[in-house]
Amino acid sequence: MSILEIAPADGARWDCVALGEVMLRLDPGEDRISRARTFRAWEGGGEYNVARGLSRCFGMRTAIVTALVDNPIGRLIEDLILAGGVDRSHLIWRQFDGIGRTARNGLNFTERGFGVRSALGCSDRSHSACSQLRAGEIDWDTIFGTERTRWFHTGGIFAALSETTPAVALEAMRSARRHGAIVSYDLNYRPSLWQSIGGESRAQDVNRELVGEVDVLLGNEEDFTAALGFGVEGVDGSLSSLDPAGYGRMAERVVAAYPNLRAVATTLRTAHTASRNDWGAILWAGGETYEAPMRPNLEVYDRVGGGDAFASGLAYAFLSGLSPAEAVAWGAAHGALAMTTPGDASMASRDEVERLVRGGSARVVR
Repeated sequence: MSILEIAPADGARWDCVALGEVMLRLDPGEDRISRARTFRAWEGGGEYNVARGLSRCFGMRTAIVTALVDNPIGRLIEDLILAGGVDRSHLIWRQFDGIGRTARNGLNFTERGFGVRSALGCSDRSHSACSQLRAGEIDWDTIFGTERTRWFHTGGIFAALSETTPAVALEAMRSARRHGAIVSYDLNYRPSLWQSIGGESRAQDVNRELVGEVDVLLGNEEDFTAALGFGVEGVDGSLSSLDPAGYGRMAERVVAAYPNLRAVATTLRTAHTASRNDWGAILWAGGETYEAPMRPNLEVYDRVGGGDAFASGLAYAFLSGLSPAEAVAWGAAHGALAMTTPGDASMASRDEVERLVRGGSARVVR
């Protein structure tokens, strides 16, 4: 019996649909945000990055459900989405009022960090068009029923955007489940998003309701404690020092509370410096724990988006009929490669991911 009962590709328009905000990322390159005079523009967003990775790296059919203000910034983001190979037929356009008083497009300033200097992100996204989405506004039954979708992905970043976005995520999940799509959710706890609306307590209230509709739950070593309130008995705070057995116990506790879950996956990271991290991943599925090989002292160029690339590699493997052990290996390899290039989104190819999964080295490929 397979871990996930995934609909066949035949008859489905989409391999994956994602729900979330797409922001304009402004990257100062080697400079600091506060000292930069030029910025390079990318698109990015926790949920969108998963759809983009599935499209550009793995050649899958993906779409994004989001909202943008119809002005030159919104059209720039749309152009970047098009370049990422993600369909935008379910993109909602809001009228521009001249200065963004009623709705605006989100901005995300991100510097990469180096050595002992941590990466730094500064978001400017309040009152964005996507944060104002409301339940009943999107025809989910068309997306999941008429068009047919194999996999639906959203996450805790979208859920934290406003008082209305959790209800949008919930109705999307319920429609996806009715129509047989796999639902994945990345907890992606961001203290800055929750700090003014109730902090960890509010995050846990929201996420606990949403996780009840999820098949595949993702997070890093701290998400399960901050966003759900789950840890391992006898361990306080961060789970970063736990061994794989500890993560297995944590996953078992989460699954006991949410029997709808079919798989729980977490990335493992120890940041020695901003540019040298130990990187790995663990997947709990079907009562078994599967661990991707740890990559010690991974050289990191830009760490943002590594977890999203892990999620897209994992989803690709499951959508392709691979085993849980292969799925966590593909996810970890894609995440590792994504952190070797700038920007939120992966620039890796499927062949590069497979080569790394199979144990390929970093020697020049000629």
